[in-house]
Amino acid sequence: MASISSFRSASVVENTALIGESPAMREIRYLIQQVAPTSASVLITGPSGSGKEMVASSIHASSPRSQGRFIPVNCGAIPRDLLESELFGHEKGAFTGAVGQTCGRFEEADGGTLFLDEIGDMPFDMQVKLLRVLEDNIITRVGGRQSIHVDTRIISATHRDIHNAIEHKAFREDLFYRLAVFPIHLPSLADRSDDVPLLAEYFCDRLPENRKFCFSSDSLHYLSQYSWPGNIRELRNLIERTSILYPDQKVGVEQTQKLLNLAVSSQPAERDALWNLSSPSSEISSDRDLSLADDILEDDPDNESENLALFADFPIPGDAVKLKELVTELECRYITAALNSANNIVSDAARLLGLHRTTLIEKMNKYKISRS
Repeated sequence: MASISSFRSASVVENTALIGESPAMREIRYLIQQVAPTSASVLITGPSGSGKEMVASSIHASSPRSQGRFIPVNCGAIPRDLLESELFGHEKGAFTGAVGQTCGRFEEADGGTLFLDEIGDMPFDMQVKLLRVLEDNIITRVGGRQSIHVDTRIISATHRDIHNAIEHKAFREDLFYRLAVFPIHLPSLADRSDDVPLLAEYFCDRLPENRKFCFSSDSLHYLSQYSWPGNIRELRNLIERTSILYPDQKVGVEQTQKLLNLAVSSQPAERDALWNLSSPSSEISSDRDLSLADDILEDDPDNESENLALFADFPIPGDAVKLKELVTELECRYITAALNSANNIVSDAARLLGLHRTTLIEKMNKYKISRS
């Protein structure tokens, strides 16, 4: 059996964002090492799930500002009418609901680093206000008149093609040059496939002892050749999914293929398998787990009986059903439960729900769900 640990590299760094020994990751580490001691604004680009926030955090942790706060803000997840208040703060009575004076993210990050994620989604009018702050290092709270000096380093990130946005007048060119003093581009996971075994090992090492497993050498080779449209986030989800279905087992190529397909199109029976096999009350033995998972994960395009059985316990409504309200209630309950289970860490809760972090934040804002 070839375990993941057999692929360990002696030079794997401790920082979670920088795992990998591909030429691309060596260059990323070099760029971080060079820019971290400075106060230069950094723009991190790359596909979703490639680890942009982790790189930003690494720059902060390696900088003279490491004793200050690292404040992440997702510019695409905050409603446009609240973004100004979120960034700059507001005075009491500035708008309905402003019951007191509130500091914004710039003030919170004073002496530290403000990470503006998905900067490409920032409304155009807010780009003008941000540019002014970056030039003067002075903010004014919404509803206030006092000028407040802030010493805040800006690191921004986007998965969008900023140059295309500039051409279409969706992003200010002058703001781009102010943010991209030092650009860093993160490659997709498919473009650094040699790092897949190391990343898989890292995520697997952090599983609970009763859920650890190992991939066969053929499986690791297959994973290295996979396209990874979801990048590192998809790999992390695969590791967790595998640990649920195949704990303490060697996972071969066939099982790996099925697990990857499961993320693309899960049938009701497959979702039931994930639910049942991950339940603490499950008394199924390891050998039976493997055979049961294989049976359930077999492709079954004609599972009409299973689809019908899925609704067997639902009463036929006599009156009209307010389906939208039911769906909203269900989403709220699952989001709240996931946040509680993840200790209010949004990225972990999003992973439990199978959502992108930005999508979960949007839903939390939509349903006014706060982290308790």
